Amino acid sequence: MTAEGCRDEIFTEVAAGLLAAYSSRTPVEPPRDVIEDLDVAGAYKIQQLQEATLRAGGHKIVGRKVGLTSKAMQKQLGVDSPDFGFFTESMVLKGPVEADRFIAPKIEPELGFRLANDLPAHATVDQVAETVDAVFLAVEIIDSRVRDWDIRLVDTIADNASCGAVFLSDEPIQVRMDELNGVSAVMCVDGRETGRGSGIDVMGNPLAPIAWLTSVGVELNAGDIVLSGSFCGAAEVSAGSTVDIDYGKYGTLNVEFV
Repeated sequence: MTAEGCRDEIFTEVAAGLLAAYSSRTPVEPPRDVIEDLDVAGAYKIQQLQEATLRAGGHKIVGRKVGLTSKAMQKQLGVDSPDFGFFTESMVLKGPVEADRFIAPKIEPELGFRLANDLPAHATVDQVAETVDAVFLAVEIIDSRVRDWDIRLVDTIADNASCGAVFLSDEPIQVRMDELNGVSAVMCVDGRETGRGSGIDVMGNPLAPIAWLTSVGVELNAGDIVLSGSFCGAAEVSAGSTVDIDYGKYGTLNVEFV
């Protein structure tokens, strides 16, 4: 086997290990320790191999998530750039959330945007605003299939940007696109405030991460839901945790872990 073939085989093995960890809940070693000189392009290749496997198995990809869009999250994970991942229909949860489906879950307050039309490559923020037909209060449950959250940028990218699940409000909120920067969120876990922020903390505009996605070659289509990133740092949760997120005049989102 050629050196390139050997490297491809290792990429496939790492992707399979990460994918298996969703159900086994047994974390794996950081991909950077398994693949020498793993770079961002290679990390996304590992992520894409997992997406292809899920599609082949009949799973429907319903949206994308942009992560590390706020300074708080970049500082928390020690990185300096955003990343992206995907989520399937089965990762969109309702009602009480079973904590034991995750390894080491954390929760982030966000907004979710549904697209009415396909977005072109290198879409502008104005083009994104024109195609959004619904805005949802959202939380992303992030989880790491990598042991002990021992991650750098390439590790979280390979691990589907640490996406665990998505929780959306039952109905969209009524908000104008020019009001998004002022949407605030205060997150409390078991009655204790763990973080707060506003739309402007998300790359200066919650629509900017969606435009960024189109600039790095991600295809966004009508009906897709995009989570554009956390308003603040993530908070740890476990069985018995109750999360309350107050979005001011736009309502609240409550998630119970059992």
